[in-house]
Amino acid sequence: MKKLIVLFLLLSISISAQKVDLSYYLPSEVYNSSIPTPESVIGHEVGEWHITHDKLVEYMKALAKASDRISIENRGTTFEGRPLLLLTITSPENHQNLENIRNKHIEATDNSSVDISNDPIVVYQGFSIHGNEPSGSNAALAVAYYLAASNRIDDVLKNTVVLFDPSFNPDGLQRFAYWANTNRSKNINPDPNDREYREVWPRGRTNHYWFDMNRDWLPVQLPESKVRIATFHKWLPNILTDHHEMGSNSSFFFQPGIPSRTHPLTPKMNQELTREIGTYHAKALDKIGSLYYSEESFDDFYYGKGSTFPDINGSIGILFEQGSSRGHAQETVNGVLTFPFTIRNQFTAALSTIEAANKMRTKILKYQQDFYKNSRDAETKKAIVFGDEKDAAKSYHLAEVLKRHQIKIHELKANFSSNGKNFKKGYSYVVPMDQKNQRLVKAMFDVRTKFQDSLFYDVSAWTFNYSFGVDLAENISLNKAGKEIVDLQMKQGNVSFNSSNGYLMSWNEYYTPKALNKILNKGIRAKVSMKNFKNGGNSYDYGTIFIPVQNQKLDQLELYQFLSKVAKENHLNINGVSTGLNDGIDLGSNNFSNIKPQKVAILVGGNMASSDAGEVWHLLDQRFDMKLTKLDMSYVSRVNLSKYTTIIVPNSYSFFDKAIEEKLKTWVKNGGTLIGYRNTVKWLSSKKFIDLEFNKTKIDTIESVSFENKSLKSGAQVIGGAIFEAKIDRSHPINFGYKNDKLALFRNTTVFIKADKKSFNNPIQYTSNPLLSGYISKENMKELKNTVPFKVQRLGKGKVIVFTDNTNFRAFWYGTNKLMMNAIFFGDKM
Repeated sequence: MKKLIVLFLLLSISISAQKVDLSYYLPSEVYNSSIPTPESVIGHEVGEWHITHDKLVEYMKALAKASDRISIENRGTTFEGRPLLLLTITSPENHQNLENIRNKHIEATDNSSVDISNDPIVVYQGFSIHGNEPSGSNAALAVAYYLAASNRIDDVLKNTVVLFDPSFNPDGLQRFAYWANTNRSKNINPDPNDREYREVWPRGRTNHYWFDMNRDWLPVQLPESKVRIATFHKWLPNILTDHHEMGSNSSFFFQPGIPSRTHPLTPKMNQELTREIGTYHAKALDKIGSLYYSEESFDDFYYGKGSTFPDINGSIGILFEQGSSRGHAQETVNGVLTFPFTIRNQFTAALSTIEAANKMRTKILKYQQDFYKNSRDAETKKAIVFGDEKDAAKSYHLAEVLKRHQIKIHELKANFSSNGKNFKKGYSYVVPMDQKNQRLVKAMFDVRTKFQDSLFYDVSAWTFNYSFGVDLAENISLNKAGKEIVDLQMKQGNVSFNSSNGYLMSWNEYYTPKALNKILNKGIRAKVSMKNFKNGGNSYDYGTIFIPVQNQKLDQLELYQFLSKVAKENHLNINGVSTGLNDGIDLGSNNFSNIKPQKVAILVGGNMASSDAGEVWHLLDQRFDMKLTKLDMSYVSRVNLSKYTTIIVPNSYSFFDKAIEEKLKTWVKNGGTLIGYRNTVKWLSSKKFIDLEFNKTKIDTIESVSFENKSLKSGAQVIGGAIFEAKIDRSHPINFGYKNDKLALFRNTTVFIKADKKSFNNPIQYTSNPLLSGYISKENMKELKNTVPFKVQRLGKGKVIVFTDNTNFRAFWYGTNKLMMNAIFFGDKM
């Protein structure tokens, strides 16, 4: 469906008089007067001010109280304590029979003989997952009112259950509404240079920890995602809509996206139905004179997005993108774009979705039923097994994601080996492939290196065994499976006995940094092993933590009790020792190095990438209970940095003035550890913090490119997000805690650091054929192979550590989180 040229009506009236009433959005009819209008509850018309989340909640509760078409539930809270509401909107008769309707709807996906011809269709409508794309949530006010008050939709609601999520991102919506409203003038100024349209860092797009939540539908790491995914699997909606905004000079987009960028696991019928639904959007937008387009941008590849996740679950995901006013009105190439105009387009698309769902009801219900039938027809009586024989926590957290998606998992019946990898009972899980969500399992563990298109809107790979850092065995006999796990529990931690000599804690487990931080902050001395050894019949790897009993601030019993609590809270096994005599280095050896308590800071604000900074903040704050000082670029030049042991500089889009540069360099020379990521690496090299050489991709050899396709030439050289293999030196402190000599790494930069001539200076190095999963151009692959993603060098008394790519990507790359923690705790030993 190509761009249709129709009358594009933007409000060109006096902006100071832009206030519109509810009739601007609604179809013309007489509405139920017993239903409160938005203005009667929130105190202003829809679009007059940006709705704050508290007022949005207030109105949704008022509607639920007034209308027998609506029920409301609070499914949980955000990090900032805001409610995550869900409205269920359907006919009063359906509400009386709602659980039976839901059960039959689910039964039809389990049994292809179930007659669906008279069943309601289920539509999940969600708004503004990016908080500073607010026309969606503001439109939700008018949509909810219409569905409650219209006298013309009784038949529609008898055939439809609408799951209505008025704000996918309450914290971000509140942050942006505050900004837009506090900078609003009485005489609306549409000048794009006005402060209203220039949000301050970190902006309202993200949630509390600055995550883009529209990438979390598959990994499900955030509280907002967890309740959303629970609702999705509880109902298995037939259509899910995801209302967004895009650049102000754009019109309105609805899916399908670019056809060549659809994931191969998505059935072709899905895209055909999406295209047919699009005809209803076109008709509705034509009626109000709004421009739109389809199939020219965006894609359906990464299943972690809201409009793509439904496609691998038998549903139809639909993305809406509205050109954004980013405030109350803004000058654009198409004239003055007002906030009410953007809201009206979103309102119109929400209603056209419901119309399409009703007109195509049996066709879409049958598609979903066939989706699961065909999945079962393709069943195999095999299983996959994943785990880490030395780290139960990472395996648990991957199993946790599968359980959130209602994927059946089993215990491992007994230890076994496959292709040189050991799978240990209690540390591994079995996933039978003969189950309903087989396609979803395949999507999670998908390995793909060949593609129809070379451009991606988001990542091209997310393979979960690589991202979680666990071993995987495929095509395994089901006789390896023990009983199905109904109540997933983490491994219990303990201390083996009360020792008078000391305790050993292997560094392999995921939560050891959290435990170590707690130990050090208690004032307890701890040391790290720089070599392997054996004690009491147990083998201990590089990085094992030794806590001696003598000369501690706690006596022997107090220390045992404290460590027992730490072990239990962090699901770790800590072993008491009865002798300091080891096979290998003894416990009194100088190869056990003292560990200092850490005080960590991170640079934020300015041109720092908020998502990268947020991932670090979330990791330390939520997972490892470590305090992190966020130093804003606006005042860091006035801060005494001497109190910090480590400063993290995340990815930055531009860099610092001379004063900050010299301040950081002096701090490092005095003994600090500076950790830099991504683009920061090249800046640190240019400013002589670290001496690096880079490879540069050569693309001038690409010929015969037309003017139309010139952007594709450069776009094909972007590494949007792929997974690569590196060999590691496990004796180097950066790799403490890893049991394999190979490591999967996420990469989305073209920062290629040349390897050092001395092999011991290359503790992490890409292999000669590194691509594990995802897209990379031939030109970039040539420059990437055998380079290094990590470097460390001394500067004065301190260390400068750099990573070319993000080790904490989107909170689900558990497999490389330990690299940053090693840099923090052991940076002075590198």
